[in-house]
Amino acid sequence: MSDPIDPFLAAALDEARRGMAEGGIPIGSVLVCDGEIIGRGHNRRVQKGSSILHAEMDCLENAGRLAASVYHRCTIYTTLSPCPMCSGAIVLYGIPHVVVGENQTFLGSEDYLRANAIQVKVVQQPECIDLMRRFIAQNPVLWNEDIGV
Repeated sequence: MSDPIDPFLAAALDEARRGMAEGGIPIGSVLVCDGEIIGRGHNRRVQKGSSILHAEMDCLENAGRLAASVYHRCTIYTTLSPCPMCSGAIVLYGIPHVVVGENQTFLGSEDYLRANAIQVKVVQQPECIDLMRRFIAQNPVLWNEDIGV
């Protein structure tokens, strides 16, 4: 029997499922400060015709404008390893902790995060892996567009 899913990663997974239900790419993210979700989002590139609304970017946008002191107390949870763009935003705002649902289907810029003193925890959550594997198999062209291939 597998360990129960972290409730904040579960919230990110709910966001990923919401994105897929909207016809988008199933990646979700939540921003947590002092044990409370203060931002949530999912990849909305398809839904909004956006070039930048990856899950982490949508999450940060939905959290709104925050003081640096708030970001410095946060953990961002994401169902998939953050790409270079999203990793750059995490570094820019000094979010010290990232929890990644999985990096088997896509390995983002985890080394860049670590090189900038960001603590990265990858949990290889089975539901995150399965969701992305199914999506990529069914939507290879859209997936490649999202990751810039």
